Amino acid sequence: MARFDNITEFEPDLNGRGLRIGIVMSRFNQDVCEGLLSACVDELLRLEVAPDLIRVATVPGALEIPLTLQTMARSGRFDALIALGAVIRGETYHFELVSNEMGSGINRVGLDTGIAIANGVLTTEDDDQALARMHEKGTDCAQAAVEMANLLKALK
Repeated sequence: MARFDNITEFEPDLNGRGLRIGIVMSRFNQDVCEGLLSACVDELLRLEVAPDLIRVATVPGALEIPLTLQTMARSGRFDALIALGAVIRGETYHFELVSNEMGSGINRVGLDTGIAIANGVLTTEDDDQALARMHEKGTDCAQAAVEMANLLKALK
């Protein structure tokens, strides 16, 4: 394999000092969402994001997340955003509609505004799957938000 001595690689940076993080959390499936939020905030604090630089907005359900993220992104007050929620399959097509539209909306907000958004909205078959994944997903989203905020700053 060839070696390139003059290539710069941006290393992952999980230093959260000074970062302003916004979180939007759905209240639907509240137990799961509160678990996601708890794990996420614990990890943000471990990564040294100051508590006074973390803002949490709650919304009724997953479909309200993208608009709230968009408003926060456009405010210029955040370095990264995190979406938290749980869409659990039911007996109707509603699961697919909510999952697809919410996911598409979150991606569009990030691309349209240029702000990093960690998508921590679980889409699961049942409550047990959501409960089993909430801690890891909340933690992962905190890390992704911090890393991406630092990467985007370094790229500018």
